[in-house]
Amino acid sequence: MNPCKRMISELSNYLDNALDPELRREFDEHMTGCPDCYVVLDSTRKSIQIYRGCDPYPVPVKLRQRILDAIQKSCEQSAGDNS
Repeated sequence: MNPCKRMISELSNYLDNALDPELRREFDEHMTGCPDCYVVLDSTRKSIQIYRGCDPYPVPVKLRQRILDAIQKSCEQSAGDNS
């Protein structure tokens, strides 16, 4: 897998310190030489910091249901693609 794609797919685990130490070291090395991945990581970290300080905004019931339906449909399509 392309190192940049791998980095993006594991970004959440990286930020949560949930990667094994060897993989984390590989990612750290990759980011020192890949400005694109560094920007993605830095932007994501900053976004998390901003949103941590915000109060949750209530989502209207109809919008919430549309989002849940779309997620379920996407999951069902993904499951069908993998069989």
